[in-house]
Amino acid sequence: MPAAQVLADLTRPRFAQLPPLSLYVHIPWCLKKCPYCDFNSHEKRGDVPEARYVQALVADLESALPQIWGRRFSTIFIGGGTPSLFTPQSIDAILTAVRTRVPVDPDAEITLEANPGTFEAERFRGYRAAGVSRLSIGVQSFDDAKLAALGRVHGSDEARRAIATGLEVFGNVNIDLMYALPGQSIEEALADVKEAIAFDAPHISAYHLTLEPNTYFHSHPPKLPDDDLAADMQEAIEAVLAAGGYEHYETSAFAKPGRRARHNVNYWTFGDYVGIGAGAHGKITFADRVRREARQRQPAAYMDAALAGDALQEGADVSVERLPFEFMLNALRLTGGVPATIYTERTGLPITTVGRELRAAEERGLLEKDPTTIRPTSRGQRFLNELLEMFLPAEPAQARTIALKRAP
Repeated sequence: MPAAQVLADLTRPRFAQLPPLSLYVHIPWCLKKCPYCDFNSHEKRGDVPEARYVQALVADLESALPQIWGRRFSTIFIGGGTPSLFTPQSIDAILTAVRTRVPVDPDAEITLEANPGTFEAERFRGYRAAGVSRLSIGVQSFDDAKLAALGRVHGSDEARRAIATGLEVFGNVNIDLMYALPGQSIEEALADVKEAIAFDAPHISAYHLTLEPNTYFHSHPPKLPDDDLAADMQEAIEAVLAAGGYEHYETSAFAKPGRRARHNVNYWTFGDYVGIGAGAHGKITFADRVRREARQRQPAAYMDAALAGDALQEGADVSVERLPFEFMLNALRLTGGVPATIYTERTGLPITTVGRELRAAEERGLLEKDPTTIRPTSRGQRFLNELLEMFLPAEPAQARTIALKRAP
């Protein structure tokens, strides 16, 4: 056998077992495109082709089946866009189609994103009857002036009613908040967090508002708190949530004991996921490789392509050189880190492939000195991009910048 082939075989990832598998379903329409949003979302104009889109999702899933034969979904996440624009009947049709084609764990966490602007009590009950077990509500703020500045279609009273009904119907609810908003003070940011805590929801997400490329806010930036004030907000928010009994387990995620978002934890521990829907991304592990995929972004093009049997816009194996960075991009968001053994389990590579980088990060105070765990220090959490950059393979400067911006 040629020496080059021997070397390739030695460096090819090999998986003793496949990671857990999740399903992500993307519904791309919103009532209104928020000026800060860089997700693949499209403002609703006229009637949404709901029935045809559901058919396309089912066809898309069927096309993906050969890649996941014999595997089962441990979690399902229906995101967007605004999935709560779809009727409970459509959500039921999607989940029924999934269950009849792929085994789903009996206790699978099934999350639906909801906008308070589409809130109806009966609609929530319909989603629960369809099998949704967890609701993620995009509140962002309880301050009407801040909601208006963010271009949100709901008011604070709608948000309060949606949370109260969500807790009554589902019990398992995440409240999404944002901070460092236009003109926001620390007191205003903490008022939002304290009100969310008062609901006693199992999970709260607190995201720093950032000006992403290709958004209205990026081209017409509002006046935001400076970096020092935003950092003070972050520290104060983390302290208040900790005092309220919430564990800070991921960069922007806080949960009551035992109530972490299982779907997102699968992402962060480099698990697998099938992504269906316009612009959805997926990651699938095979015996000797990891593949990433992306669906057609435009809803009309996606429906045509999915119904024709090929919704993919792009797909490629992750190179061996890039696998360590891909793993760290996710795992280092977890404040408690991950067991060192999971690196080999999820990349198929020995831990020695990142030995030099781990030691260098420890020396710079970005990683804890713990041979059993890969865990960022408090400094590593604060300067996450600096830490991640240490694991990037040698690439052109432009590619390195793009890679870092992928970190959510």
